[in-house]
Parts: sequence; C-alpha cells; structure tokens
Amino acid sequence: MSTPLVRPEYEKYEKMPANIYETAKQASKYAADQIAELIREKTKNGEKAVLGLATGSTPTQLYDELVRMHKEEGLSFQNVVTFNLDEYYPMEPDSIHSYVHFMNEYLFDHVDIKKENIHIPDGTLDREDIYTFCEDYEKKIAEHGGIDIQVLGIGRTGHVGFNEPGSSITSKTRLIALDSLTILDAASGFFGVENVPRRAITMGVGTIMNAKRIIIMAWGEGKAKVVKRAIEGEITNQIPATYLQEHKNVEFLLDEPAAAELTRTKTPWLVGPIEWTDQLLRKAVVWLSLYLEKPILKLTDEDYSEHGMNDVLTDIGRAYNVNIRIFNEIQHTITGWPGGKPNADDTHRPERKEPHPKRVLIFSPHPDDDVISMGGTFIRLVDQGHEVHVAYQTSGNIAVFDDEAIRFADFVTDYHDSFGLENKEATNLFDEVRESIKNKKPGEVDSDEVKKIKGMIRRGEAKAACRYVGIPDENMHFLDLPFYETGKVRKKPIGPEDIEITKDIIKKVKPHQIYAAGDLSDPHGTHRVCLEAIFSALRELKEEGHDFMKDCWTWLYRGAWQEWDIEDIEMAVPLSPEETDRKRKAIFKHQSQKDRPLFPGTDKREFWQRADDRTRTTAETYDRLGLAEYEAMEAFVRWKELD
Repeated sequence: MSTPLVRPEYEKYEKMPANIYETAKQASKYAADQIAELIREKTKNGEKAVLGLATGSTPTQLYDELVRMHKEEGLSFQNVVTFNLDEYYPMEPDSIHSYVHFMNEYLFDHVDIKKENIHIPDGTLDREDIYTFCEDYEKKIAEHGGIDIQVLGIGRTGHVGFNEPGSSITSKTRLIALDSLTILDAASGFFGVENVPRRAITMGVGTIMNAKRIIIMAWGEGKAKVVKRAIEGEITNQIPATYLQEHKNVEFLLDEPAAAELTRTKTPWLVGPIEWTDQLLRKAVVWLSLYLEKPILKLTDEDYSEHGMNDVLTDIGRAYNVNIRIFNEIQHTITGWPGGKPNADDTHRPERKEPHPKRVLIFSPHPDDDVISMGGTFIRLVDQGHEVHVAYQTSGNIAVFDDEAIRFADFVTDYHDSFGLENKEATNLFDEVRESIKNKKPGEVDSDEVKKIKGMIRRGEAKAACRYVGIPDENMHFLDLPFYETGKVRKKPIGPEDIEITKDIIKKVKPHQIYAAGDLSDPHGTHRVCLEAIFSALRELKEEGHDFMKDCWTWLYRGAWQEWDIEDIEMAVPLSPEETDRKRKAIFKHQSQKDRPLFPGTDKREFWQRADDRTRTTAETYDRLGLAEYEAMEAFVRWKELD
C-alpha cells in the first residue's frame, strides 16, 4: 500500500508530491495502471496516447506489468506513440547495449505498438547531423501534441534522462557528455568502464518539463540521498531533478529504501506528532545520540525537548528511563556466540543456546559473498563447533576477466604437455577459448566453454576460502541456479527450478540456522533474486509441514556496500583484530575478484577494504552510542515471517 500524497505537515519539507510503497513492484504497478488508464481513455476518444519512456533498471518492472496487461487484459498499444528520453552515442541499434535493444527486449517486442510510432534518438548519426536530428525530434513531439505522461528515473548525480549537473531548465534535445559517476554506474552493463560511451543524445530538461504529466521513480538505498535532495532541496542546476519541483503535475514514486532519507521517514517526530512504537523509539534515541554526539546514557530531558521529542517524555517517561531501556536493547544485540552460547541464560541473547552444536546453512549469492559479508561470523561458527554448510547460489561466471579464462585454459594445455598426457580436447581448448574471447565484442555473451572455465575459477576460489575457514569439502554446495546462467548482466526471472534446487539443499542440511544476503532494496540484482528463491523455498517447506522447519531461524546479512541501520540490528557479532585478519585472508582466496573486480560499482575500494570499513564503522557507531568498543562488528536482522 502507498502512503497518501504529500500531507500539509510535510509541505515545509517536501516540495513535490511523493508516494512511498513497500516495494518497487507495487509502485511500478501503480505507474502501469496510470499509463493504461491514459491509453484506454485516448483510445475511447479516438486520440493518440503519447508516452515519454525511460530505460535502465528503474522502469523494467513497469514495462513487465504493461506487457502483462497487454497479454492478459487486452491492453492495446495501437494508438500509442512513444518518445524515448535518450540513447548512448555512438551506439548501433542492434548492440545489446543500445536503448533500441532495451526497449524491444522489455516492451516493444511484446506488445502491438506500430513500429512507425516508436521514436528513439539515433546513436549512429554523424556528428554534423546530430543538431538537425535533435531539432526534428522536438518538432515530432510537438506535432503529436506533446507528451501526455513522461516516465523518468533519477541518476545518483540527480540527472533525469542524461541531463547531467549543469543542465539548464530550458535545455532541449541535444548531444551531452556523460558525468563520470554516470559512466561508473553504467559500467556493469558494459562489462567494464572502458566500454561505456562518453556521450549520449538526450531530451533536455525543458523538453521534459513540457510534458503534461511526469511520473519519476526511484528504488533502493542507493538513491535515497539524491531523492531527498530532489524532493526537499533547493532548486539547483547541480541536481537537475530539482527542476521538477516547478512542474504542475509531477509525482515521485518511491519504494521504502529510496525514501529512507526523507524527513517524514528518517525523523518523523520532527514533522509532527506520531504514535511511538518500540521500533520508532529506538530509532529516535539512536538518531538523537548520534546527532548530538552524546552517548545514549548521557541524553537529558532537554535534549529530547529541543529536538521534537517532548512527547516521548510525556508518553513514555523521563530521559533517564528511556535511555536505560534503549541502551539495554542495543546492548543485548551484541553476542560473541552467533550460534547460541551453551549452558548460558539466553533470555536476552539474540540466539538460542539449544541445540548445540547447530546445523548452519550459509547462502551466498555469489561465490565470495559469504566471506565478504559475514566472514568473521562464519569463522566464529566453525570455531565454536557448529556443523557449517555453505550453498553458493550462482556460478558468478560473468564476474571473471577474459584474461583469467585464457590463463586457466593455457594451464590445462600446458598441464597435459608437461606430463606427456595425450588429450586432443585439452590441446585444442586454449586455442578455442582464445579465439572465442578475441572475436567477442564488448558485452557479448561468452561461449559455453568460456562460461564453464570462468565458473570453475570462481568455484575453486570458493573452495579455497572454505578450506581456509575450516569446513570440509562435503559441506560446500554449488547450486548454479538456472536464473543466473544467461551470460548477461540481465538475468531470467526466478523460476520453479530455482526454488526446487533451494528447497533440496535446505531439506538435505535440515538447518537450525540459515544465513542469507538481505539486500532487499536492489530490485534487479542477483542478491534480491537469490533471497526471493530462499524465501519462496522456506514458505513452501513450511506449508509442506517439515518438522525441522519448526526450529529453523533465518538471519539476514548485508553486502560489502551497506549495513543495517543500528535500530534494525538484532544480532551484532564483534570481531577481534585477529578474526578481522582471518576474514581478510579468506577474502583474498578469491583472487579473480581482488585488485580490480569486474563489477566494482562506483566504489573504487577493493572488496576486502569495503568489508573492513563497513564492519569497523558498525563497531564505531556502537561505541559512539556508549557501548563497548570493538575492532569490528558484523550485523544481522532476523527474518520472522514464518514464526
């Protein structure tokens, strides 16, 4: 369900309407319903529906829903005219990176739109022809009566379309140089930053502002800060999305993580009276402590009163009592026994003491997420005698550089030559792999042989890390979920086979504890799909009545880029300097991902550095709140849906 459009008490903060949804899928359905309503109304009146369309990961679920409506509800696109926001330059339309390819793959090839009604900027033009093309693009939009609904995403620079910082509110369709952050964000789709075009043809801000209605969407924590600046900040050409504040019919659609930095979400007590829940109280006290740079136990009645929290004192009690309550709650999240401490009072511990030892199943979306995200806890569980299993959900084969595959193919050939072994297939392997990679265009799918070698590289590294941590080979499970095996950045939707494979490993291990990557905010990432497979499997196993499910707890960890908010953490495992060093060495076993991973994102640090910094920051935050000081901490939230 969505929250209502901006209410009066938010107006002093939010300068354009925003709807917050629990998930990106729910928000996308709302947007699809609005577009479908427009199309049907225009069809009824014998008119064309003119849509401005966006690309990238943000609108994909919107397009999925429109395709579903076409196939299942008879929504026709015969009267629809589309104008896409942008296209990379230079770019061939048949390239897998082109927005022509994107739109065909996600929408146009699946609906009955007329080809002559599709308009996308031409990435093949000569430079001297671009100006005329852009003028004609503007004229075509005007000839169709303007854009009825313009769909937008928002980049982390605050760009809309490819209107980068510095763009004017009156700018029109033009060729533009891409910001370095935009290029980095696009790098994963192009299999390397060096393959990303440096320019693009884009509608201007002025073109966008002329649309009769604008729907702008944003998903995930990664967009939260720029969303806040766009909605609550002053209008500036450094955040082009702020220009939308001046549009008369604009609506922001957000999932909960993307809305996390908005005042009404982050600090709702500053906006107006609220109903204090246990979770909100903890969130408010943590915020106040960090904001004032005072330990929780040193907060005073005056601190609460002066920062919009006077009703806490009225409704709940004096600062002294509130401080002790929240301090104890947070202190009880800390445990050096993630599998439960035997022969101890577990009343205030996050994990049960019995049974001991436990059977533990760690799900790792890629072959290195286990040690990167929870390597210290992994080590602690093994050291404390639990039966630990790891299930690697995908092969991770697209994240290996081509030269690594050539090196390993060369090794196989040299191995046979050096030991005088005759194997024609091994002898030919190197040449086949080298030729396949040599002839591959940037971003093109690897051959089956290359994919297999890259998968073997990742698998060997995962085994080395597990052996270093101390678990036997029979406790390492490689699931190779089918949804992942496309050879592309874009994966297939999760299917019944993925869920059945996940169920099978859970039934085999019968775990007392499951650990899973809880990166819920990434609407199209591998982590999110892998987690969906786990949740679906657990729900089905619960319905099937398996006895072991009655005593199975699921703990969610976060990845290398982000951490749980302190108020959400339910188990924090402190790490000593020695354990931090052991975790780092386990990460180092993943040599293909060290120094320069293929998909680093916008963070230039190596994965072990990100992991170190993240866990140290968590420990430092606990220290700032007035709790014990540790070298590092790994944090977890328990999934309780099946309780």
